[in-house]
Amino acid sequence: MNSAIEYPEGWPVGFTLIHRETVGSTNDDASQLAVGGADDGTVVWADAQTKGRGRRGRTWVSPKGNLYYSIVLRPDKTPSEAAQLSLVAAISMGDALRALLPEKCAVRHKWPNDILVDGAKIAGILLESAGGGRDQPVDWLVLGCGVNIVSNPKDTLYPATHLHAFNESVATIEVLTAFVQRLSHWRDEWVENGVEPIRKAWLERVMGLGEAITVRTATAQTTGRFVDLDSDGALILEAPGGAISRITAGDVFFEGS
Repeated sequence: MNSAIEYPEGWPVGFTLIHRETVGSTNDDASQLAVGGADDGTVVWADAQTKGRGRRGRTWVSPKGNLYYSIVLRPDKTPSEAAQLSLVAAISMGDALRALLPEKCAVRHKWPNDILVDGAKIAGILLESAGGGRDQPVDWLVLGCGVNIVSNPKDTLYPATHLHAFNESVATIEVLTAFVQRLSHWRDEWVENGVEPIRKAWLERVMGLGEAITVRTATAQTTGRFVDLDSDGALILEAPGGAISRITAGDVFFEGS
């Protein structure tokens, strides 16, 4: 069920907000809208999800009180280029949370698409797209985000936290508005100047750069020093013997975690 929307102060031009009480998945709803011709910048925001999902098919626990939304984007980029929007979204989310949290809070990125506050996960990002090829732009892309506002799941693969543990006065719509504002800024930067400024900004804010980390994939576990991020968003890992590997998917764990 859709709810009437009163756009919040500061909502950027070029983004249309659709509010729904409960959905299966905001990514699924946004994808359906995209197939039907929804404009770039269409935002689907739900109070709760019954089939929320994260990377690699994992369930995203989605009770009321937290923030779940997906945005239809039409970037006119090939699939590999459009995937750079994951970095754009991460930078935008980090900016939004920094503006709403006490200055003492350390807001950092965790490869590939998580946001941490004081070392615990508070938000995640999922990109899904359709169409496109090596030289053909995607038909559309859906950028899905989940942010823990009033609660966080327990017994997770990595420690989790929520926004109200640090600032109880923040409402979900404030976080969404702050994110869309920063997404508008950083996407313009990406379109005008390419991925390099985005990559540099992400590296300045990532956790574990230059340190020993472990990356677990579906089939292996690799330990080495996190030395860089390439323009496609792949993690560059240096093994103890000096060999360099490029990792495109997996879960990062830091020493002691």
